[in-house]
Amino acid sequence: MTLYTCTLNLAIDLFIETENLVPFTVNRTTDDDIQANGKGVNVSLILKMLGIDSIALGFQAGFTGKYIEDYLNEKEIRTNFIEVPGMTRINVFTQVNNSGEEYKLVNKGPSIPEESIVKFLNQIKKLESGDYLCVSGSLPKGVRPSIFEEISRICFENGVHLIIDSSYPEIINCLKYQPFLLKPNEEELSEWFGTSLVSRKEYLIYARKLIEEGAQNVLLSLGSEGAVFVNEKMLISGNSPKGEVVNTACAGDTLLATFLAGMLKKSDLSETLKHSIAAGSSTAFTKGLTDFSNVEELKKQIKVINEGVH
Repeated sequence: MTLYTCTLNLAIDLFIETENLVPFTVNRTTDDDIQANGKGVNVSLILKMLGIDSIALGFQAGFTGKYIEDYLNEKEIRTNFIEVPGMTRINVFTQVNNSGEEYKLVNKGPSIPEESIVKFLNQIKKLESGDYLCVSGSLPKGVRPSIFEEISRICFENGVHLIIDSSYPEIINCLKYQPFLLKPNEEELSEWFGTSLVSRKEYLIYARKLIEEGAQNVLLSLGSEGAVFVNEKMLISGNSPKGEVVNTACAGDTLLATFLAGMLKKSDLSETLKHSIAAGSSTAFTKGLTDFSNVEELKKQIKVINEGVH
């Protein structure tokens, strides 16, 4: 069994901290950090911390794409990126201390030629039965959302366990191919079904609906309200611990990777959910990804409830 992560729109994230952000003037920063990023990259990094190897797939461009490849290789994470013209994007996240506001500026990324898309799909076709593929994040220019359905079909036909973490409404078209795990948040759940969901009861109804329509497992991220896991046999939920939120950009990736690690290790799912919520919260409370040093302490604030069989 080989685990692959896929980031079709890689990124370098620039994190900035400043006391104030005033228009039409020079704003001096108090701290900054540059990190190789992209949702699938984050999943690979977290999995590595948890002792699980993966191979990172996706499109890389220019010296920024090479930086990400080199960074992952330094972390002993294998890559098999497809080189494309242009530059891998740089996103900017700014924390303004005096107002407590966070600004997220996310760029589109390079335009992907059609021949590179075909090359990528041929990569997916070579995955073997029993492998895992985690596809995460946004699409770069030139790649249509219908690619999710194509990836799902290939994985279904070849016995590959597919995990999807992306916001496009077209994800709903993947359900007939029985994806192994979906990780929406409440906004994405609303978008997938084209309806406005405002209550926890509604979130759970539609998380169950994903299972009814084909998904094998669903990990529903509810931000400050915690997370829910549901499949045909169970529905469990856990609250989020309290702490000062510094960076929400990578918390969901941490939640997903930690939960996936628990599933692969066949750990108790209630304990896995608790550990995953704590890890995701730890990332939210730091400037980058968690190092897991405070996860055990955060777990003490989390209670996982069994809400019955689906």
